[in-house]
Amino acid sequence: MRLVYLDNNATTRVDPEVVEAMAPYFTERYGNPSSMHQSGALAHKGVALAREQVAQFLGAHPDEIIFTSCGTESDNAAIHGVLNAYPDKRHFVTTRVEHPAVLNQIPYLKRKGYRVTELSVDRDGNLDLEELRASLTEDTALVSIMYANNETGVIFPMEEIAQVVKSRGIPLHTDAVQAAGKIPINLGKLPVDLLTFSGHKLHAPKGIGVLYQRRGTRLVPFMVGGHQEKGRRGGTENVPYIVALGKACELAQQHLGSSIRRMAELRDRLQQGILERIPNVIVNGANAPRTPNTLSCCFEYIEGESLLLLLNDLGICASSGSACTSGSLEPSHVLRAMGVPYTAAHGSIRFSLSRYTTEEEVDFVLEHLPGIVERLRAISPFWGREGAAFRRAV
Repeated sequence: MRLVYLDNNATTRVDPEVVEAMAPYFTERYGNPSSMHQSGALAHKGVALAREQVAQFLGAHPDEIIFTSCGTESDNAAIHGVLNAYPDKRHFVTTRVEHPAVLNQIPYLKRKGYRVTELSVDRDGNLDLEELRASLTEDTALVSIMYANNETGVIFPMEEIAQVVKSRGIPLHTDAVQAAGKIPINLGKLPVDLLTFSGHKLHAPKGIGVLYQRRGTRLVPFMVGGHQEKGRRGGTENVPYIVALGKACELAQQHLGSSIRRMAELRDRLQQGILERIPNVIVNGANAPRTPNTLSCCFEYIEGESLLLLLNDLGICASSGSACTSGSLEPSHVLRAMGVPYTAAHGSIRFSLSRYTTEEEVDFVLEHLPGIVERLRAISPFWGREGAAFRRAV
């Protein structure tokens, strides 16, 4: 069966050059990078090069890069590391639309006695900077705001956010998992203190992530063990995957300009085609800055899960939102925060492209999607003549 993969915000295919770069570290260069012998030195050299590649990708210094297992670990390490470094401050600020890696920490923090402010968003998914400014107090230990939303692709104005937060001398963390490799990031100009991202979102393998810690930022280690990562994250380094991430960052930097243009063209082609062919569709974040690869649509009066299953029968891979919340019957917390009507939120689909996505794949989706939506609406109790009264009521 033909495979049309449009779920790249969930994970990406590993670039063949990345596979080639990491392969020797499973065989010839398998030493422990902490060992003093020749085999260890080869592994250590691979880690050091990768650290430089990641640092250059971010506009950072190599000693500000900490390798982790994934974006979730990086988020946890950033948040708990800062909160533990400032035990007398008991206020944490984030947003209502964060990834579960951040959002699901809120109940735990509240049980520990923290006061948590969850900033709202408007109908297009934009933050109110005045609400952010008003939320900050002398007791605020950390602000954690994602760079780009994983469901809608909406990009938050991180430079302006940083100006507001840093003017109060408060540490700022951003989850950049969905931004890295899709929009330019230059930490030499962007004054965030902590930034996290995950390798498998930009064509590296699953199981490797990064925590950027700006020089001078106080952080209590999240994973205590040996001396690895300069004592900031214990555990033997995952050398092949670290090497893979370094290569993926190098390639992402090389392709960034052309990838942005190409993905944006295809995303817009897909969006325009959907709006022209299918009625009663809401494009989430349509009037906000978005990552070039992400299109989140709500098809009113049908279930997104049914739509995904029928797309899958044709070999089309998409998502109803975050892969980390799949299986939930509740509408997306992101769409609820944006005020998307209930009749639409349940019919949400996220198409997310990569630099490997082709025009033919987009056209294949446009060829089959309208018929699938029409088929599902034909059996929906909220569509057609029977659903007219309901639609008027809501």
